[in-house]
Amino acid sequence: MNFSHLPRLAAVLSVMLTCSGAWAQAPAPAPSKDTPPPAAGAAPAAKSETPPSNADKSTADTKPADAKPADTKPAETPAAPKAAETPAPSPVTPPAAQTAPPAEQKPQTADAFGEEATLTARKVVAIKGKGDWDSAFDTITGSLKTLATLLDKQNIKPAGPFLIVYTSTDDNGFTFQAQIPVDQDPKNLPKDISIANSPEGKTLKFVHHGSYDNMDNTYEAITNYLDEKKLEAKDTFIEEYVTDPLKTSEDKLVVNVFVPLK
Repeated sequence: MNFSHLPRLAAVLSVMLTCSGAWAQAPAPAPSKDTPPPAAGAAPAAKSETPPSNADKSTADTKPADAKPADTKPAETPAAPKAAETPAPSPVTPPAAQTAPPAEQKPQTADAFGEEATLTARKVVAIKGKGDWDSAFDTITGSLKTLATLLDKQNIKPAGPFLIVYTSTDDNGFTFQAQIPVDQDPKNLPKDISIANSPEGKTLKFVHHGSYDNMDNTYEAITNYLDEKKLEAKDTFIEEYVTDPLKTSEDKLVVNVFVPLK
């Protein structure tokens, strides 16, 4: 609402009130000589108009009664705060129920980082290879697929998880040997595939979960662990694929990393 016109309106009203007051106080004009004197019976009639009638008095008496808020009862308003006096939310969330979730975290202790593990030599079919770090996963899975295809053609089932044994590493790449454990010797082996034994001896076991692209983070954690414990590792280390890398999506891989110590 625009109130900019109020000052002008107030000025107008002030002028009007001043003029009306002046008009009310102005004396009545003197009667002329030609005006006849008022009749004797006219004076009582004027007096009868001034006293207030009984109806006006009753109206004046009833105004204070009408102004009283008879319908407003202050005693009824305190009924609203009574609902706030009952704290209903407190029994809904008992603190005892919040202590249950830590029990679900116990299985994580199975992946202890840096636990001692002793490897036992097993018969494997093996193939050597080398690669660079940009295509490392494709290189090692390609070698494992070559071995798996050979065994499948001869109806030989793997006797354990697939293995990758890294024999040397540097900034440019790595050399490795892919291995699949078997209980029987396959026949008619190609020249690049041989029967061998898997690594054996005391190692430290570390577990990697997820994509092979994140293996760098796992190996960095392993290096920090060895430095902290002042342990020296051999030049070789072993990856044991708990999940089949040929059938499992890369982001769901589970790999045991065994680090032989000097």
